[in-house]
Amino acid sequence: MERRTIRKWFWAWDFDKEEEWLENMAQNGWTLDSVGFCTYHFIKTEPGEYSVRLQYLPIAEENGEYADLMEESGAERLGRMVQWVYYRKKSEDGSFELFSDLDSRIGHLKKIARLLLIITVMNIGVGIINSCNSSIHLGWINLLCAALLTYGLGRIHGKKEALEKERRFRE
Repeated sequence: MERRTIRKWFWAWDFDKEEEWLENMAQNGWTLDSVGFCTYHFIKTEPGEYSVRLQYLPIAEENGEYADLMEESGAERLGRMVQWVYYRKKSEDGSFELFSDLDSRIGHLKKIARLLLIITVMNIGVGIINSCNSSIHLGWINLLCAALLTYGLGRIHGKKEALEKERRFRE
């Protein structure tokens, strides 16, 4: 079986771009087989044989019931990278969507935003403490990380607002 490994970085707020890239790889005959930190392992398959999806899913939420539901739908869990879970499903088994409606998509974005907010606040706190400590002059690194994460929060908020606007339009 032919294999391929690609190392690539995606920001948490660009999860949709990551999923699109994985789906394009599958459409070109390279289906995700496993994941690692910034590392994707693919196997050669028929082009379009599989669909690939990913989801931010804290470990506590990946309980037996959810796992059973995914298995019953024909989805195969490929692995976990921190809080992100990767799935694939044979295309012949029908469409493959992890979120059935706008509310579940909005909920997904809220979970991602909560994580980014916690990490942002932690970086601000550590950055301020390190900046006040005269022996450590690296507080600016944490503050720079906080600024980057704030940008990501803005991106997630924009996506959430667009879905909420769509929901209001449909009502």
